[in-house]
Amino acid sequence: MRNTFLVLLIAIASFAFACKQETTTKGNTTTDKSNTTADKKEANKQPGTQLTKDGYVPSETGTEKEKPEAGKANVQGKALFNEKPAAGVEAKLCEKFSTFMGCSGQQYTTKTDENGEYLFKNVEPKDYEGLIVKVFNTPSYVFAAQSMGISAAKYKFEADKTFFAPPTNLFKSDVKAQSPKANAKVDAKTLEIKWDAYPEATYYKIGLYPKEVKVTSPYINFKVEGNSFKADKPLTNGEYRLKIDAFNANDVKLSQLNEDVKFNVTGGEELPVANTNTAPANK
Repeated sequence: MRNTFLVLLIAIASFAFACKQETTTKGNTTTDKSNTTADKKEANKQPGTQLTKDGYVPSETGTEKEKPEAGKANVQGKALFNEKPAAGVEAKLCEKFSTFMGCSGQQYTTKTDENGEYLFKNVEPKDYEGLIVKVFNTPSYVFAAQSMGISAAKYKFEADKTFFAPPTNLFKSDVKAQSPKANAKVDAKTLEIKWDAYPEATYYKIGLYPKEVKVTSPYINFKVEGNSFKADKPLTNGEYRLKIDAFNANDVKLSQLNEDVKFNVTGGEELPVANTNTAPANK
């Protein structure tokens, strides 16, 4: 099976139960090392780009903005939002990077121009573990990851060459849920999810993630057109976390919920009781 290049967005809120039940991992953000630890949140898969067998992001082709100095390397890339250039956002190159500790070791920082393009000039030619792009004026960064997003994808830069990084699709965290409200109690038979329509979104993916790991949700990445949804499949009683992601017509993720919405389902199916067979006591 080929390794897939993932763009991840890691947020400060914890989504452990959701990660266990995702059918595919898509994306996460991180607050940069310069900051704190962060738990994983769903992220955006970058289509069409593959890692090499040893986990490196391959260079694309392009036109050099300028030549690196002798013995150094340049790195060019582009940041997009809704398939349009994202100007004035920070990009950072990290010698060492993890989703929990952020950026460390040798670092380079630059910003995108009016075309959403960035250039790291004259970097040391060696391996790097993180190329991260800031989500506008938030503390979150988008980055490439291997496999399920546990480790960052690697980059190998060679002396006297320019590396062309794959485009980074940024997505925001500003979808606003109307109902259910956080900590609300809702009847499984009348559960209706509503949210504010997101600009230029053509569809959404809904997820209801149960806190109880023994419960399987019938709604994982459930596609919805419009900005409301009535749950008509059986739900087990208990706490759930709501996920809403907005996508454009070309399946590019635009945004996700702006807050962690957890609510309690009542009036549904009872939680299965664990089988507690015991051996007869010795006489």
